[in-house]
Amino acid sequence: MASAAEQLASNLNFSTFAKAEDLKKRLWFTLGALLVYRLGTYIPLPGLNPEAFAQAFQGQSGGILGLFNMFSGGAVERMAIFALGIMPYISASIIVQLMTSVVPSLEQLKKEGEQGRKVINQYTRYGTVLLGTLQAYGIAVGLESGSGLVGDPGWFFRISTVISLLGGTMFLMWLGEQITSRGIGNGISLIIFAGIVAHLPTALAGTLELGRTGALSTPLILAIIVMVVGVIALIVFVERAQRRLLIQYPKRQVGNRMFQGDTSHLPLKLNTSGVIPAIFASSLLLLPATLAGFANTASLPSWATTIVAALGHGQPLYMALYGGMIAFFAFFYTAIVFNPKDTADNLKKHGGFILGIRPGERTAEYIDYVLTRITVLGALYLMFVCILPEVMIAQTGVPFYLGGTSLLIVVSVTLDTVAQVQGHLIAQQYEGLIKKSKLRGGKRGR
Repeated sequence: MASAAEQLASNLNFSTFAKAEDLKKRLWFTLGALLVYRLGTYIPLPGLNPEAFAQAFQGQSGGILGLFNMFSGGAVERMAIFALGIMPYISASIIVQLMTSVVPSLEQLKKEGEQGRKVINQYTRYGTVLLGTLQAYGIAVGLESGSGLVGDPGWFFRISTVISLLGGTMFLMWLGEQITSRGIGNGISLIIFAGIVAHLPTALAGTLELGRTGALSTPLILAIIVMVVGVIALIVFVERAQRRLLIQYPKRQVGNRMFQGDTSHLPLKLNTSGVIPAIFASSLLLLPATLAGFANTASLPSWATTIVAALGHGQPLYMALYGGMIAFFAFFYTAIVFNPKDTADNLKKHGGFILGIRPGERTAEYIDYVLTRITVLGALYLMFVCILPEVMIAQTGVPFYLGGTSLLIVVSVTLDTVAQVQGHLIAQQYEGLIKKSKLRGGKRGR
């Protein structure tokens, strides 16, 4: 089966794509949905002074607001109806995943298949509404505290802001689900991907303008380009890397026929946690600086000012904590999303085993042993990719927009989308081969 799939993949060409009508419809639907998302990032909140907010945002663009602005496609700096973006849904999903490992009833739902997943998804939506409401209300109160940002502060502004921001988040959640079911790729990931990529032309033009004015030297710009290409190549290599455990199945007898034992592989990704550790570590480290920026600096105690200064971009303490948090969340999230005991139980249930390892508890221990060691490499890879841009910014002052987190998201989503497009093309070609074989069989029968 694997060789047949590889042969079909090697035969894919432009004519195959031209004949894939369903794939083209899915691509057009995805592009249309992303266009609607981009238009929504330019619709401002009612009752807000956009010019005053743009000036206030400039002083906070280096904190957690800058990170959320990147994920929302610039909606935060314009305080648009999509300013919350899809982050409340992602946070709710992570919280529900954590609870499935702690709450026995949720863990049982997870094992019930499709019906259980529907219930868990519904809980995730409820969590999104709760988190989105709290965040939207906090934003409304924060905007009212700023001077000249809101024309008519009060409960009417707060309620309208909560409705607008929460409605924007729920619409994006629905839009992402529609892209996943009727389009190409993971809808939630593509929405974040579109927001990041939308800023690329501006960032590139700004860097070239700095080179033209002499603020950046030509060798430095070339070094940045080489570094970006090298980091992208590293991400592609590691994200596709797997440790495959050979699974064997014993011989089985069906009626009077004896079937030979089969073999398969259990793939363990080198980076099982994905981009979640980088997002969590960035958010937690940027939070103190953002809170200090909103507060009156003169009213802060000296120890708080010292901590905020030490947690600034490029500072040794910031780098050390950033790397440590990435490593911690890499192991923590891997333990949440992959359970070696459940995997070992499923293998034992279907008669599979790893050569030289007894089924059951010993198999779970062996899978955990392998997963722990490859997660070490995955954590080191995430630390390198995320800290390298920070070092570049600290040493050269380069306005490096595409940091490690955004590069990970862009490359990972691109690889996933391309794989899904290729899968649709292979399915299209495979259906064509089946139709041809049926036609030939019908002619022979005549």
